[in-house]
Amino acid sequence: MTRVYFDNAATTPISGVALAAYEAQIRKTGNPSSLHGFGREVRKDLESARESLASIIGSHSSEIVFTGSGTEADNLAIKGIFWHRKREDSKRNVIVISAFEHHAVLDPTRWLADNDGAEVIEIPVSKSGKIDLDFLASLVRTRGDEIALISVMHINNEIGTIQPIREVVDIADEKMIPVHTDAVQSLGKVEISFAQLGVFAMTISAHKVGGPVGVGALILRKGIEITPLLHGGGQERDIRSGTFNAPGIVSFVAATQAAERDREKNSAHVKKLRDAFLQSLRESVPDFWINGENDSHIPAITNIGFPGTESDSLLLLFDSEGIACSTGSACSAGVQQPSHVLLALGLSEKEARSSLRFSFGPQNSMSDIEYFATCIPRVIERARAAYKASA
Repeated sequence: MTRVYFDNAATTPISGVALAAYEAQIRKTGNPSSLHGFGREVRKDLESARESLASIIGSHSSEIVFTGSGTEADNLAIKGIFWHRKREDSKRNVIVISAFEHHAVLDPTRWLADNDGAEVIEIPVSKSGKIDLDFLASLVRTRGDEIALISVMHINNEIGTIQPIREVVDIADEKMIPVHTDAVQSLGKVEISFAQLGVFAMTISAHKVGGPVGVGALILRKGIEITPLLHGGGQERDIRSGTFNAPGIVSFVAATQAAERDREKNSAHVKKLRDAFLQSLRESVPDFWINGENDSHIPAITNIGFPGTESDSLLLLFDSEGIACSTGSACSAGVQQPSHVLLALGLSEKEARSSLRFSFGPQNSMSDIEYFATCIPRVIERARAAYKASA
């Protein structure tokens, strides 16, 4: 059976350079926190990787805190900044997030609301997938002294829309409110500079850019104090204790270097694939819509609604043809509620349950699109027939 992977937003295939770097590093013996020669050699590799990553993302190497995942980095940012700010000023108990954040941001804020007295306010988003900056500006003017932090993702993981983070920072600066952004979907896809964005904290992750799973990073502006989640050996300046995953970190940075080097070429390639994908839909499917369509959108992620279908059924039908896609965030797999991202755009539950995410990567080819084009008519016909029969 032909197999086509259109779920790169969930995780990407590990790149050849990342795999080679991992295999070379894992053969070295020594804890990078040890003082002997074995440890110093591994520590040198780790710090060299840190410097290389800093040069790519426009940060200082001392601002990079390596973590075990993007989710851990988001939790560290949200909880760590909130706890520190609230301890400094007890009336700062408000956390502001966009209405369509990833669960790695959404769930920690809800946890803080349930367990630590936080008030969570969500910024509405438009049908085209952009946050309401006027709402945010009004909120900062009226309640800025109560806001502990603002978190808005850079690129939405389900619909691919790019958010105006610099404008968010400019609004927040009026009341000196720290801003965090989850940029997990941005690295390797768009040019990104921590310094130019102006945020206090930024999250990135290895497996979204051709690196291994189990490695992420929180980029934390110099001088910003934060309460750690983990306590132990005091690694990463006491911000994130735990033995360094040196093979994972070195592999992460190797993947990032390759992705950044080829970013423009890969972006052009992915755009051609996305355009051909949409054309195949127009030619084969009588009715569909694009969720979050606007002029500030990456081609790597496209979310499609198919009226008269049910997304779980569609997913299984595509899978039976060897095509991998998703109903939303992989972190929510098995959850039977409709996507909160699509509901935030104003879709009904029925519309949200009729939508699928297709996400493309540089390893995909035009032959993948051509195979998809041969499958789509019968998949949609079968899905609509099944939906009609069950209605």
